[in-house]
Amino acid sequence: MVRDNRKNASKIISLLKKEYPRAGVALRHDDPLQLLVATILSAQCTDTRVNAVTPALFARYRNVKAYANADIWELEKYVHSTGFYKNKAKNIKASSALTVSKFGGKVPDTMEELLELPGVARKTANVVLGGAFGKVEGIVVDTHVMRLSRLLGLTQNKEPAKIEQDLMKVVPRGAWWSFPNTLIWHGRRVCIARRPKCDVCVLNKLCPSSLV
Repeated sequence: MVRDNRKNASKIISLLKKEYPRAGVALRHDDPLQLLVATILSAQCTDTRVNAVTPALFARYRNVKAYANADIWELEKYVHSTGFYKNKAKNIKASSALTVSKFGGKVPDTMEELLELPGVARKTANVVLGGAFGKVEGIVVDTHVMRLSRLLGLTQNKEPAKIEQDLMKVVPRGAWWSFPNTLIWHGRRVCIARRPKCDVCVLNKLCPSSLV
């Protein structure tokens, strides 16, 4: 089963690379801190909405100490439209405070340390490691990756951590960063949850869920 999935994964990776050669992190950022904040905000929110919010947010809070010392009510107002704003604001403030007190004011660049930050699970840590530091320790599993990897038969699990482990077994390590990014782009543009465009999908011959 794993061997078959490896073959399918290789074909999928090749097709998606050709389709989306420039796929990468869609969250706009200039440094690791901005990417960390943006990724926390992206939970159950579109990247488009996050990118609309962050210019004013980044202008108001220019460094990690500013977030750590932020008035929580004001911070909530800045991130309100991303949804779950109370929890997101709390996590941004708390993770910034820990970054100052434990990591010398610099966003940590290891999986172990990133996972110590409030509001940071493996998905966020993988995004920050790959997008800000060029380090790849796992595979980003967001809602698009969860949905498409199941549709493509690469996993039968529903939990992000288990899906990541399944994908790491069949996706070559050299594609751990590019693969989820191309999958995310494909999920936004073609394999749309409520109206998949199977007729124009480059993966329709490989996808068990294809309507073609």
